[in-house]
Amino acid sequence: MAATRSPAPAAVARSAWHDVPRYQVRRFAELAMADAPNLAEQILREIQREYPHLPVVLDESGEPMALVGIRRAIEVFVQHLETSEGRPTVPPGVFQEFGRGEGLNGRSLDSLQAIYRMGVRLAWRRFAEIGQRVDIPPPAMYELVDAGYEYLDGLVDQSVRGYAEAAARQAGERLRLQRRLMELLLAEHHRGDPADALSERAARIGWPLPEKVAVGVLLRPAREAVAPAVGQGVLLDLEYERPRMVVPEPDAAGRPELLHRALCGWSGAIGPPVPLADAAKSLRWAEAAVRLMERRLLPAGEVLYCTEHTEALVLLQPEELIDDLAVRCLAPLEQCGPTHGRRLAETLLAWLETRGGAPEVAARLGVHPQTVRYRLRQLRELWGEEMDDPDRRFELELVLRAQRLRGVLGSSDAARSHGTSTGRTR
Repeated sequence: MAATRSPAPAAVARSAWHDVPRYQVRRFAELAMADAPNLAEQILREIQREYPHLPVVLDESGEPMALVGIRRAIEVFVQHLETSEGRPTVPPGVFQEFGRGEGLNGRSLDSLQAIYRMGVRLAWRRFAEIGQRVDIPPPAMYELVDAGYEYLDGLVDQSVRGYAEAAARQAGERLRLQRRLMELLLAEHHRGDPADALSERAARIGWPLPEKVAVGVLLRPAREAVAPAVGQGVLLDLEYERPRMVVPEPDAAGRPELLHRALCGWSGAIGPPVPLADAAKSLRWAEAAVRLMERRLLPAGEVLYCTEHTEALVLLQPEELIDDLAVRCLAPLEQCGPTHGRRLAETLLAWLETRGGAPEVAARLGVHPQTVRYRLRQLRELWGEEMDDPDRRFELELVLRAQRLRGVLGSSDAARSHGTSTGRTR
């Protein structure tokens, strides 16, 4: 019985380079290795001719690092051709350093990759000459070209890693310097001459000192929220529990619109525009606004501008003083029931704001004029001539407006149309 044949193994692509006799490969490698120093110098000369502004960095022995790296790259590649074991890899130090240098000097990797490609082309020409001298077949040399560009990819990967490390280090350093600038800018009490210190710190991060700033305090939409893309001119510090930002020239054309788009999904408050030296004051108002937002006394869920909520910020901040004044000013209402007392207070506030007769007050409150006349007579009985005293009227309007902002008193349609309710936003 004939023996059963096993299935033939899948065909493996043959390597033209592996088919070259070993003595020819060794001869090629010997000639290429001996020529490596001269080839490296030629490549470096061509690079310096094409890129004359490329800096020359020397190693500890005084030799150009680029020359060392090129020579080492050639030697490793040639050694691999002789052994054919695995993929050729260059020790990462030199080529990562090249990428790191591009990053630290603010250049892109485009020029570095172009330099690497130039080096491969020049090396290939020399290898092609050596291949002809030792009779390496053309298919094997074509395979050598492919291996060279695969090798180039590895060198580029190392440079990219170095570039990324430098970029991360620079970003971290810039954030550190920016944070120090913001700390000085927002300090309540400055030591020495803050102007010189501000100028020096701003210059280190390339931040032109503006004439005016507005300081914002933000509330995170989530713990791991992505930083808002506020633009390079806006200083942002996310290290605080409530992130802070400094907006230069906040009234500049287009600035509010840019901030609105960048801060979509975030909430918080932006303080009033102030001279640069008074940035801490703007921060103080922004913090106050955020506290009111958290108490639902100002609109939550958005970034609001303090300048559009001046009444609430002025009247709701000094709570103890306003409360004490309210106790004294509104004492006559204590003899009325809670519901009736609130209606009288709303009528009194509408009368103080309009200074009109019963029809105007009635229109503001949405009630009948006769109802208003009845309430006004009661108010006269409670306060008497004090209702004609300008100082007392001012105090009454102050405390009643504060109560309306807190939600103790209702907001009339007319009041909302005049923007006195807390719902007004930018």
